[in-house]
Amino acid sequence: MPGQAFNATPFDVVCVFMIIRPHQHWFSRLFVWHGSVLSKIASRLFLNLLLSVAVIFMLPWYETLGIRLSVAPFSILGVAIAISLGFRNNACYARFNEARHLWGALLISNRSLTRGLKTVLTDRPRQIRQMIDFQIIWANALRLILRQQPIDSALAPLPEPLRQQMAGYQNPCNGVLMLMGQWLAEQHRCGALSDILYTQFERHLTELAGIQAGCERIANTPLPFAYSLILHRTVYTFCVLLPFALVNDLLYMTPLISVFVSYTFIALDALAEELEAPFGMEDNDLALTAMCTNLEIDLREMDEDDNKPVKLRPNNHYQLR
Repeated sequence: MPGQAFNATPFDVVCVFMIIRPHQHWFSRLFVWHGSVLSKIASRLFLNLLLSVAVIFMLPWYETLGIRLSVAPFSILGVAIAISLGFRNNACYARFNEARHLWGALLISNRSLTRGLKTVLTDRPRQIRQMIDFQIIWANALRLILRQQPIDSALAPLPEPLRQQMAGYQNPCNGVLMLMGQWLAEQHRCGALSDILYTQFERHLTELAGIQAGCERIANTPLPFAYSLILHRTVYTFCVLLPFALVNDLLYMTPLISVFVSYTFIALDALAEELEAPFGMEDNDLALTAMCTNLEIDLREMDEDDNKPVKLRPNNHYQLR
């Protein structure tokens, strides 16, 4: 219960990677593989290459049909696709940027709440440590819920009665916030917090609830499917027909130009898919595991608690997520 202390245990972390790169020379950046979405679309570009080569060999038969595709309609369509892709990528990056700001605000609220409690409740270290445990559990539970992963590891530090209680919630993060609110109310009832201080600390919980709702909105409301679908179909239809329009003028250069143009459009489409879901496990998604780990380290250090995890550090341009 809120007045009962318990021992927190380190959380399980998932070993996935996020690209954390130092500044690179422009020439070296041309050959970057990881984080460039090229690994995801390499097979599609290879199919475009095979199609372009096949079109070259089929050119004599293709000319006998009396059908000739010119580059002009593809130029007009290419401009339209580029504008649409730019709009979609901007919309997806706005989701990514908002998610980044929400998690930054999450760190600020938790650190501010702990700092205030440590300053005011100097004679209640046991109770403060319990509140810190609640904050860490809440952040890790939110991370796992946003990634649609089991949250058992996040709730493991709770006593068995509270763990069973949280398991009954549709959204366990709400349950943990309730425990935090009950903890504050108990400190207020026993006279440790004045009305003004209680209101100020309660405001931090309201901010956390708003952050949680913002993250859930991003995770549960993607861009309209019909818009993404029509753009996706248009891009791939464009890339399939492009070799037929290029072969008459470029002949043996058709594969090179076709693959390069296809890379531009398909890569932008794939990048938008990554940015649209910023809480996922892709290379360019938010490093939520690292953020939760750093938050736990900060709160434990503020409480002068040596039971803290090891900081996740970049290694060979990667960082654990």
